[in-house]
Amino acid sequence: MSIETQPRSVSQAQQYEQCGWRYYLQRVERVPPRPAAWSHHGTAFHAAVEAYELSERTMPADQAVQLFSDRYSALVNAGLEREPDTDRWLAAGLPGGADIERRYRLGQDQVRAYVDWAEAHPTETWKTPEDKPALELYFLVELGGVNVRGYIDQVVQDPDGALRPRDWKTGTTKSRFQLEVYTVALRKAYDVEVNKADWYLAKNGGLSRPLKMDAITEEQVAERFVAMDAGVKAGDFPPQPGFQCRFCDVSHACFFKSNLSGNLK
Repeated sequence: MSIETQPRSVSQAQQYEQCGWRYYLQRVERVPPRPAAWSHHGTAFHAAVEAYELSERTMPADQAVQLFSDRYSALVNAGLEREPDTDRWLAAGLPGGADIERRYRLGQDQVRAYVDWAEAHPTETWKTPEDKPALELYFLVELGGVNVRGYIDQVVQDPDGALRPRDWKTGTTKSRFQLEVYTVALRKAYDVEVNKADWYLAKNGGLSRPLKMDAITEEQVAERFVAMDAGVKAGDFPPQPGFQCRFCDVSHACFFKSNLSGNLK
């Protein structure tokens, strides 16, 4: 499937808006990205928490932590095969090797903290009409004539019966747009009521404040997808060099990149 015809996603839309040239290098030219421990950290944390929730919160904390450790180690080892020089890994504030080690311990602590939090805060994961727990829930909906797909980390059911999409975050960057898309997708795919959304923030060991979603409309969300879809189909990929170049995993192939690219060589 070509880039012009494939379904869009939140990450595509946000990446295109932040820097169209990064979108082009990564998704059209298929430039091999530099590895980043923060990405492996997030993936492994999600895997451990999903498994814990799928066990209906019966999985022992030690087992969940071990699952994180195994997944993180496997991802890092695969990354080291592609790029053995850890000084060339993306990292924030630390050399690449030190960041890899720090996130191993941090992720273990965050998984254990999630289990502690979950035991103190009972949550009912919604089940789809097919009786499947809404964890890593896939959706594919049409918004403004554009096919949009994605995965929702968790959908919980509030006491009043309304559904609430929840995103698990290990980093500091949060996207309200992501939760808005999840809200609209749930309404459209399942004809359900969704008035709130939130994040589980691993850095804080708890939930964010609920975000009100009752006023969010399909038309509002669709507008951004329609704009990026039109830009991609027109071959318009405007570069926006700046501070974000420091965290761009394809900046090594970019001649627009800012000189603020930190530890990248």
